[in-house]
Amino acid sequence: MVLWILLPITLAFISFVGTWSVSSGTYAPENSLFTATINAGSFLFLLFCILHHSHVIEKHGGLSVMSRMAAVLGVVASLGAFIAANCNPYHLALLHNLGAAVSFVCICFYTVLLTELTKKSQLSGLETYLYPYRIVATIIQAIVTICYTIMFAQEEYFYRHLSAIFEWMLGANLQLFELSYVAEFYYFSSYMISNLLGKREEQKPLMLTLS
Repeated sequence: MVLWILLPITLAFISFVGTWSVSSGTYAPENSLFTATINAGSFLFLLFCILHHSHVIEKHGGLSVMSRMAAVLGVVASLGAFIAANCNPYHLALLHNLGAAVSFVCICFYTVLLTELTKKSQLSGLETYLYPYRIVATIIQAIVTICYTIMFAQEEYFYRHLSAIFEWMLGANLQLFELSYVAEFYYFSSYMISNLLGKREEQKPLMLTLS
């Protein structure tokens, strides 16, 4: 169903708003906008991870283990972002920073696994073009994540400012990475969601006969 392409497009757009319209969301009304956009983005990213997993196991059941690992990382990243969004950095700095750190690190590994899945699967027929781009995006995500982590751990304002720049770079790179999945979601169908629930309805008569 073509309408499924709206999921990665909306996810990237909301992530863009959350990344570029506000900073850490310490004070009102910035805090409300930051919380709302990151919460919405976290929920959409959760859906993205789950639906992509169902798409992979529909087309390539042999990749279910790798896809499941990626989905778990995506879910944890989504929860980390949710924690960061709902813990004000002024009052709950530890939880805010912990949530952000968990989210960024899990997203880094998530992009690695999704890029490997792009190499091994055929979900859109455009993998010849998507795979090289996603390799570059994944390398950028890994390098910038390391730089962000190092800079954020410093106390000096200059290094904290650099960490904010790296954080924006992470957001922009991830948004472009998400947008590239318009290709896969163009071929996604609602019936694939049933893969998450086990056997399909059309398989049940055979199961009943065998029993």
